Amino acid sequence: MESLRIWECIFAAALVSYLLRVLPLTLIHKPIENPFIRSLFYYLPYATLAVMTVPSIFTVSSRPLAGMGALVLGGLTAWISSNLFLSAAVCSGAVLFTELLF
Repeated sequence: MESLRIWECIFAAALVSYLLRVLPLTLIHKPIENPFIRSLFYYLPYATLAVMTVPSIFTVSSRPLAGMGALVLGGLTAWISSNLFLSAAVCSGAVLFTELLF
């Protein structure tokens, strides 16, 4: 009986995921001209990435101070250089340095 409930949940999740992807394709036929909606769709991937990344920055190391330093230094590096690899390297170095220092 318990496995039937699990399969129902999996099916419901698959159906909702499928509908969220198919309905916009079938219902919207003309280009979106509303500037607010266009900007919402433009920034949505960045907001989603930030929501998934920022909480893990503070919990990945044993000290929240290391995560905060990595966030600040990585943000500054990304702002100045716009280089993803350099930003990731600076964040990793900041966490390593803070963990070794404290």
